[in-house]
Amino acid sequence: MSLDFALPPIREAHEPPEARGLARDAVRLMVSRRDNGEITHHKFTDLPSVLGPGDLLVVNNSATLPAAVRLDRLAVHFSTELPSGEWLVELRRRTPTATEPYAGGAPGEWLPLPGRATLRLIAPETPRLWRARLDRDVPAYLGRYGTPIRYSYVERDWPLENYQTVFAVEPGSAEMPSAGRPFTTALVTELVARGIAMAPITLHTGVASPEKDEPPYAERFAVPEHTARLVNLARAAGGRVIAVGTTVVRALETAALDGPVRAVSGWTSHIVTPAEGVRAVAGLITGLHEPRSSHLMMLAAIAGAELVARSYAEALAEEYLWHEFGDTHLLL
Repeated sequence: MSLDFALPPIREAHEPPEARGLARDAVRLMVSRRDNGEITHHKFTDLPSVLGPGDLLVVNNSATLPAAVRLDRLAVHFSTELPSGEWLVELRRRTPTATEPYAGGAPGEWLPLPGRATLRLIAPETPRLWRARLDRDVPAYLGRYGTPIRYSYVERDWPLENYQTVFAVEPGSAEMPSAGRPFTTALVTELVARGIAMAPITLHTGVASPEKDEPPYAERFAVPEHTARLVNLARAAGGRVIAVGTTVVRALETAALDGPVRAVSGWTSHIVTPAEGVRAVAGLITGLHEPRSSHLMMLAAIAGAELVARSYAEALAEEYLWHEFGDTHLLL
């Protein structure tokens, strides 16, 4: 599925909802139901009444790194740590508002970074990502010299805490697993009090440059034993397994390729498409995705292409906000 539409700049969320006078959990929530084709509109705080006892929410507990390092003219976005100790990085040209793709760089080139650090480009990994090696520990270095990745639709820098979810305990994501952002401690408490269970997976997200319509590349993930057990128990009892974010769908569907969900960790290159559908999840909480985004195939696998297309038309008509600081969408 390739859903194309015009996204007016006014429909892009330019700052966190807190800067717009809203609580984290006061963003809007559109609910699209495959069983009857119904599309309804809510606040995110209505989620406990939309779901029901026996449902299971699976969340991503990856924490966001301050993964952008700025030079005078370039920025380096650290994406994914490889087993070799190398990192995948994206080079971007700095602009007055943010950054844009940079096609330069050469194998063996050395880039001087702040703090007298040196980054060596090793070889291209994808059309825009390089395998590279920093001459020191990357997470510690980013903690001192990095800043959260920001694209041009976000008009200024925001502190790292704006890019963390309430579930964030395992540092490793280049960009925030943003579907979990609207959850608050109070909302999680209400969900659990209503009999809606929660369980974690870990998937460290890489960079997702908005200028490119690319399929996702391999990412590190882990589905723990207790989460696999809870998913299988919920399904056996007739409950719905709701993924909080496309990262969770990718992890759970990888863990269910051979049957029931099993505990597994490593790397996943699995891409969820309508052709093969989904095995583990019955729903997805996510943000609103850009035109032609590969994530739209995943949405169609869960809810069907026709409903996804109608939902996006309605989201535009109802003036929902896009991107990591925007509104949310529950597909069932």
